[in-house]
Amino acid sequence: MIPSCVLTVTQINLYVKSLLEGDEKLHCVYVTGEISNFTDHYRSGHLYFSLKDEKCAVKAVMFASSARRLRFHPQNGIKVLVRGRISSYEVSGQYQLYVEEMQPVGAGERALAYEQLKEKLRREGLFDAERKKELPRYPTKIGVITSPTGAVIHDIQNVTARRWPLAEILLYPVAVQGEGAAPQLVQALQYFSSRSCADVLIIGRGGGSAEDLWAFNEEAVVRAVAACPLPVISAVGHETDVTLTDFAADLRAPTPSAAAELAVPDGEKLKNALLQTAVSMHMGLENRLNDERMQLDLLSQSLQEALEKPTQLRQQELGVLAGRLEDLNPLRVLRRGYSVVTSIDGQVLMSPEKIHTGEQVQVRMDQGTLLCTVDKKENLHESENDI
Repeated sequence: MIPSCVLTVTQINLYVKSLLEGDEKLHCVYVTGEISNFTDHYRSGHLYFSLKDEKCAVKAVMFASSARRLRFHPQNGIKVLVRGRISSYEVSGQYQLYVEEMQPVGAGERALAYEQLKEKLRREGLFDAERKKELPRYPTKIGVITSPTGAVIHDIQNVTARRWPLAEILLYPVAVQGEGAAPQLVQALQYFSSRSCADVLIIGRGGGSAEDLWAFNEEAVVRAVAACPLPVISAVGHETDVTLTDFAADLRAPTPSAAAELAVPDGEKLKNALLQTAVSMHMGLENRLNDERMQLDLLSQSLQEALEKPTQLRQQELGVLAGRLEDLNPLRVLRRGYSVVTSIDGQVLMSPEKIHTGEQVQVRMDQGTLLCTVDKKENLHESENDI
């Protein structure tokens, strides 16, 4: 005989679910345990896992709407404290814990999220030294990403004006803490990256609590810093504050003022160095000129000696030739009492045959000239024969 009240599996499961959901004590429970059997459904964003202690375990689920608020990534072996409600999933009849909030036990949620993201990005190589870009030596435009009302921008402006007044400050105003800070920081980095309107960037803010500085630990901000084609100097908080942005930046500065000092050269020191270089160059040039003058003097003396020696030889040779020429000078013969007879037109007469009786001739002597008429000719050969 079949009982009058027969329930289906669905009815049983729904009844049990109504009992669980009807108990107000189960509407909000706090449970601590170790995560196991963790599954992250990346497409839906839901998290499925178990919480266990030394003896028992309970199934748990955290829907995407709640999981998105987590600041760390749950994983097996982490002890957590969760807040949620107890209900059952009627399809399987399995009761489970529906988690709405979760935080690590022992380590703070932010500290764990920081370490997890740091390790993840380190494995990807975002912090590698090989990725770091060198800063420009003489920047003309410095992009600054910070609050427009804080002391950071004023410190950077003052240091830059004192050290390198040639540089222009380009401020991109952003919120540096709170829920909207991270998207604004990313937008500012993308602005400078797409336009390349600056030579170097400074991103940062003044000191504050870990909560205040958290925007600079957001994954989107850190990735935007690492992807920026311009050199980036991180100046977040005080010297003891370290954010993930510091690791991704090309250079970390302990303070915003120090960031400005790293971004620009010291104009006064550069000026003094240039003056010293100019003096050294002038002294070097003077020394070089003196050396060249000495070399020129030595060469001039050598050249003069080289020119004088052949000149003296030529003068001696010329003196010998002059003497020989002087010996051949007919005038010199005339001084010894000899004469030279020429015709009227100046031709030297070497023989009586060149002249006729009655013609006039000129007789050149040392002290003058005689104009004579030939009365008689006598041939030398004839005289010798007569003798």
